[in-house]
Amino acid sequence: MALFDILGGEFIEIIEWTDDSRDTMVYRFPTVGKAIKYGAKLTVREGQSAVFVHEGQLADVFGPGLYLLETNNMPVLTRLQHWDHGFRSPFKSEIYFVNTTRFNDLKWGTRNPVIARDPEFGPVRLRAFGTYSMRVTQPARFMSEIVGTDGEFTRDEISFQIRNVIAQEFSRMIAGSGIPVLDLAANTGQLGKMVARAIEPVITAYGLSIPEFYIENISLPEAVEAMLDKRTSMGIIGDLDRFGQYAASEAMLNASRNPGGAGAGMGAAMGAAMGMGMARPGPWGPQPQPAPQPAAAAVPPPLPDRQVETVWHIAEGGQAQGPYGRGHLGRLVSEGRFGRDTLVWTPGQDGWLPADEVPELAQLFTMMPPPLPG
Repeated sequence: MALFDILGGEFIEIIEWTDDSRDTMVYRFPTVGKAIKYGAKLTVREGQSAVFVHEGQLADVFGPGLYLLETNNMPVLTRLQHWDHGFRSPFKSEIYFVNTTRFNDLKWGTRNPVIARDPEFGPVRLRAFGTYSMRVTQPARFMSEIVGTDGEFTRDEISFQIRNVIAQEFSRMIAGSGIPVLDLAANTGQLGKMVARAIEPVITAYGLSIPEFYIENISLPEAVEAMLDKRTSMGIIGDLDRFGQYAASEAMLNASRNPGGAGAGMGAAMGAAMGMGMARPGPWGPQPQPAPQPAAAAVPPPLPDRQVETVWHIAEGGQAQGPYGRGHLGRLVSEGRFGRDTLVWTPGQDGWLPADEVPELAQLFTMMPPPLPG
């Protein structure tokens, strides 16, 4: 990581730092047991700063460029050493190289859910995560506030603290924003700017800045997201009654095409249709509906009343004979033993009457075939 030459024994003549780790923010140049030669060359590349610390006090800060370490370009160190008339002898100081480039794609997130009040759903728990970038803008302050005497300071040592600052301000912003949960995705850019402005004073006190801050996602608990998915599905379906009828008809059609699985297909589809009918969209989401009552068992119609055959008594030879049914009387007609003038009586009839005057018996005489030819 460091490239330097020591000429003339323990004197340092060239001071520079080339970083290939991509995560080192501060690197201390090795000067233990060595002295910096008067007129040594200091190379500070783009994206770097060199900070000199002399006897525990922060002295000079060098930006990108090539410097000869003399009294005219180290005013603070010269004043600390009381070199009023210049100096030619080696000196000792600690040299820290600070990486001032952007450190990108740093992650942040809320470890615990943030409770917010939504105008539509009431209290909700939210989680969020995103990315940000940071850079050192004030190397001297960053050294004095954060790094101290750390010989190799990486971004992971400060990113944890920054994540805590971001999570705290995000929780405060999201809880007081009043933005509905369903509109958060459309306002992540605005929220990101609000959070960046809120954390700026704290980050600036560290000697840092946050050039970019992004909110990638704000999510609800899985159970709440599942309910929202159901609500969305109900909105797409529309009229649940018509959908239930459609599902039932589709089930019967499929059953007719597949006789072997008719019962299972119809049962599954009818169950789905009944389940759809149990929840209807309302102003506050799905409203429970009474469970459908099972259909009453089919009852066969009552049997027709059995008609009792009417029977008659006939007067034959001065005696009451019978009772005879209508078919038996028909045979007596064919035998000549029963005629139109024969008196008949049946229960409920007012006295004896000639058979020709009883409508049911009069037909026996009109349906008789004519006599056979001789």
